[in-house]
Amino acid sequence: MNRRRWLGWGCAHCACALAGAAWAEVGADWAPPPRFTRPDVGSDEGGLWAMMDREETRLRRSPFRMRDAGLEGYLQRIVCKLGGEHCPDMRVYAVRTPHFNASMAPNGMMQVWSGLLLRVENEAQLAAVLGHEIGHFMQRHTLARLRDIRSRTAFGTFISMFGLVGAVGQLATIAGAFGFSRDQEREADQIGLVLLERAGYDPREAARVWDNLIAELAANPGNDPARNSPMFATHPPSAERAQALAERAAGRSGALGEADYAARLAPLRFELLADELKRGRFDETLVLLDRMLQHQPGQAELLYYRGETRRQRNQVGDLGLALDDLQAAVHEGGEPPATHRAIGYLCRDLRQPEASRQAFERYLELAPQAPDAALIRHALDEGKPSS
Repeated sequence: MNRRRWLGWGCAHCACALAGAAWAEVGADWAPPPRFTRPDVGSDEGGLWAMMDREETRLRRSPFRMRDAGLEGYLQRIVCKLGGEHCPDMRVYAVRTPHFNASMAPNGMMQVWSGLLLRVENEAQLAAVLGHEIGHFMQRHTLARLRDIRSRTAFGTFISMFGLVGAVGQLATIAGAFGFSRDQEREADQIGLVLLERAGYDPREAARVWDNLIAELAANPGNDPARNSPMFATHPPSAERAQALAERAAGRSGALGEADYAARLAPLRFELLADELKRGRFDETLVLLDRMLQHQPGQAELLYYRGETRRQRNQVGDLGLALDDLQAAVHEGGEPPATHRAIGYLCRDLRQPEASRQAFERYLELAPQAPDAALIRHALDEGKPSS
């Protein structure tokens, strides 16, 4: 008898048993579960699956989805490399939202948000995050939590987490309703490391992901991570967690995939950085840009964005540092046309009208069809462009 095989629960009894099972240390000999069967539509698990299926249909049609077949194919290949036998049942969607986040629903739907793509430095770091989510999925943590809160008032918010609006707008509720337990997080971390190493990646990169994120959060001492990041609403960051990952990966090595990842991100990075800047969390953005410039010193696009971030933050000393970055971008060559627009505004604020005019004219020369070109031409004619 042939039966279509899906990810999911086989029966309600199994779900209850697993939800209450004690956590055990994950060793190098850990074996992933076999592919799961889709639950009967008449069971409570089947009903929950149907809800996830509807959310996936919404996600496919969402304007936030990055309809880039090459990018989604690249992400799918990484997930398949990590997930092995489960590959046919996992579907990856890239979502343009400037927060660090990845999530996986019980029916195999995975979201990877653009804020994550911007922050990881290589393919191994990306695989570390995706492997962690696959770990939650293979151990059925998400479905166990979903069953646990199904009858609570927060259930609608939980469902909306797999969409887009709710995940950004109701983070505090998600944190209370859907935060994974310490044991579940520890288990997913350890499974993620096993999957990472088996796929040939350097497992030491997993700890570096969290170290980098913790450094960003430290830029805002009063910051509440659960209120500002969907990932941190359900995966609280901690130095102890990063240390545990580093200790388990010590002495090991593997591929980084740095060049492949850089090539994949390059055509997307300018727009993703624009989205990042619009978040208005300038201190965090500067930590991110400083780190990116350590890897690519003198890169004009990054210098432009660091200068523009400082210009918009406009704290004591920012304008001078911003002008240094923007002029360095021009000196390096290949700067975005917007670099000259930013210099124009800066020189205007620094009461250097002739330098301001020259910068705006250069911007219009490089980007004559820019959306704000007519506005800047009109302002130049009147003698005072406005930001």
